[in-house]
Amino acid sequence: MSKIKLSKEFIRNTVKLALNEDLYPSGDITSGLIKNNKVISIKLLSNQSAVIGGLLFAKQAFALIDSKIKFIIKKKDGSKIKKGSLVALIKGNVKNILIAERVALNFLSHISGIATKTNAFVKLAGKRTKICCTRKTIPNLRVIQKYAVKLGGGTNHRFNLSDEYLIKDNHIASSDLRSLVIKAIKNKKGRKITVEVDNLNQLKSIMGLKFNTVLFDNMSIKSLKEGVKISNKYYETEASGNISLKTVKSVASTGVNRISVGSITHSAPAIDLKLEI
Repeated sequence: MSKIKLSKEFIRNTVKLALNEDLYPSGDITSGLIKNNKVISIKLLSNQSAVIGGLLFAKQAFALIDSKIKFIIKKKDGSKIKKGSLVALIKGNVKNILIAERVALNFLSHISGIATKTNAFVKLAGKRTKICCTRKTIPNLRVIQKYAVKLGGGTNHRFNLSDEYLIKDNHIASSDLRSLVIKAIKNKKGRKITVEVDNLNQLKSIMGLKFNTVLFDNMSIKSLKEGVKISNKYYETEASGNISLKTVKSVASTGVNRISVGSITHSAPAIDLKLEI
């Protein structure tokens, strides 16, 4: 799997693009009305309990606007915070703090939102079952979103289409399942092979072939239990398909090794954070 790299350069370039989006072409015309150079201290607070994430992105937003702004981190990425928690202290020129405020909060609220939702799934699934993200990410934000999943205790699935073979329903509909698996085995070159099945007949047709993971898609709990029983001595098992916080516990109870959940990246609600002067 491709490794997620959150280097200083990556964070800087990502935040720079976000600031350009917010400031082009004329800058912050409202904050420009403030003419004094007053130095103030502002609290970054959470309005709800959460798993916090994205603090280095927020810090970079202020630094790119004004290198003299001090961003003093009080909570580390991945830590659990309560409503009213002090996340960071920000000291510097009031006008420049206001210019960077929204971009900083956007990164924090989005990354924290994914981490928090992921953690809710992880708690319900228990220690024996991993919660995995998918490729259902916002374009150009995949690195950030998969980083957030890890903060919440989740596991990253493949990063992109080159990482592993994942033979899905539409591949199967366009060809023959068994022949696709055999071809993937011949061409794997060290890559893992995951095969999606949506019924037990499909599973039985590929048993004995040397691949890594069986992905049970949109199967009933009864069928999932049977599928896990058939395959768990030979393959890693995974479940997917509209799994929610209401259903994840029952899916995990089948003994499946992994559960992939698209909603932790594509539908995580933002965490409510604020700057308080």
